[in-house]
Amino acid sequence: MFLFISAPEIMVVLLIVVMLFGADKLPEIARGLGKGMRQIKDATNDIKREIKNTADRNDINVDMAVDIKKEINKVKDNFDTFTKPVSKIKDEIEDSIGSVKRKKL
Repeated sequence: MFLFISAPEIMVVLLIVVMLFGADKLPEIARGLGKGMRQIKDATNDIKREIKNTADRNDINVDMAVDIKKEINKVKDNFDTFTKPVSKIKDEIEDSIGSVKRKKL
């Protein structure tokens, strides 16, 4: 499945293209699409390379995902250290309530 289009839908699109442009123009259209896709890929690679070079020149960290993961893990650890005593107190209260209920029975 490509771009949420199933095989029958692709076949219908190809049939319409053949009917509109004719079979003799299909190779020319395919070459044009291939050339356009290659130019888009080259342009995006150039943009990525330029961003990386600029970031390296200015000592900017481009790997933000790694930094974000580290910060998330720090927050998670801090949250765990905060919630552990609270959950311990909760467990103690539940145990004492359970023992009181058992004594009443």
